[in-house]
Amino acid sequence: MKIRIKAITLCVLLFNGLVELYAQQDPQYTQYMYNHSNINPAYSSSTEHLSIFGLYRTQWVGLDGAPKTANISATTPLGTSGMGMGIHFVNDRIGAMTENNISIDLSYAIDLNYDWKLALGIKATANLLDVDYTKLNIYNPLDPVSQNNISGKFTPNIGAGLFMYSEKGYVGFSVPAFLTTTRYNDNEIMTMRDKMHYYLTGGYIFELNPDIKFKPAFLAKATEGAPLQVDLTANFMFFDKFTAGAAYRWDASVSGLVGFQISENVFIGYSYDAETSKLANYNSGSHEIFMKFDLFNRIKRVAAPRFF
Repeated sequence: MKIRIKAITLCVLLFNGLVELYAQQDPQYTQYMYNHSNINPAYSSSTEHLSIFGLYRTQWVGLDGAPKTANISATTPLGTSGMGMGIHFVNDRIGAMTENNISIDLSYAIDLNYDWKLALGIKATANLLDVDYTKLNIYNPLDPVSQNNISGKFTPNIGAGLFMYSEKGYVGFSVPAFLTTTRYNDNEIMTMRDKMHYYLTGGYIFELNPDIKFKPAFLAKATEGAPLQVDLTANFMFFDKFTAGAAYRWDASVSGLVGFQISENVFIGYSYDAETSKLANYNSGSHEIFMKFDLFNRIKRVAAPRFF
C-alpha cells in the first residue's frame, strides 16, 4: 500500500511527462501567523526589531517520500526610514524532488492613522531544483523525462504584497511569485508548471481580561486549477507567556498548537496536524516546530504582545 500511495502522491509529479500538473506547490505551514514574510514581503517593515525565525515541518509522517520543510528567516527595519528588509531560505523535499529557495524582501510602511500602518513590499526569489529519478519506480524505463536527473536547475521569480497592521491586528494580501515557471520542458514534454499563488491573511488580538487574550487568525490561498485552501486558527494567550489553541484546514486537517515565551526575546512553538481526509489512513499526522528570536527592539512600548 505504501508503494501505491507513493506512486500516487509523488510519481504523479513526474507522470510520464505527457500532461501538465496544476497544483499548489508552495510549502504549507500551520503556524503561518508567526512568520508572514515567507508569503508576504510587505511584512518585513512591520517589526521594530531584528527577528530571526527557524521552523521545521515534517508532513504526513509514515508516508514514504512525504514533504519535509526547513525554513530560516531574518527580518529587520532599516533604521527609522519606514523601510524593512527580509532574507529567507527554504528547503522543501518531497519524494525525489528537492527545492531550495533564497528570497530577499524590501518593504516600506506609511502611517494611515495613529494606530494603523500600511506596508508595501517586493520579493525576489532564486529557486534551485533537484530531481533524482532513481528514487522512483519508473513504469516505463524509456520515458524521456526519467533519463536524466535534474541538478541545480535555476529559476528566478518576483512577487509583491500589501500588509496593513497595528499593534493588535493585521490584514494582508500577497502574490509571492508572479512568474509562471516550467520545471521541465523538452519538445513539449512537461513535468510540472508552477502557477501564481494568491494569499489573503488576517488576525486580531482581543483582550478578554488582563491575563487572557484571544487571538483568531485566518489564511486563504488560491491557485489556478487547485481547490481554495482556508486555514482558521484560534489561540489563547495566558499571562503573556503561554499560548494554546487549535486550527482547522478546510477539508484537510485539524491541529493543536502550543507556544511558550521563554524570555523577552525568545518564543518557541509546536503544532500537530491530524488529517481529516482519506489520507489519514496512510499517515500518522504532521509535526511542526519553530523558534523565534526578537533582538534589538527600538521601541520598548508595546500595548499588546504581537502574535505576528
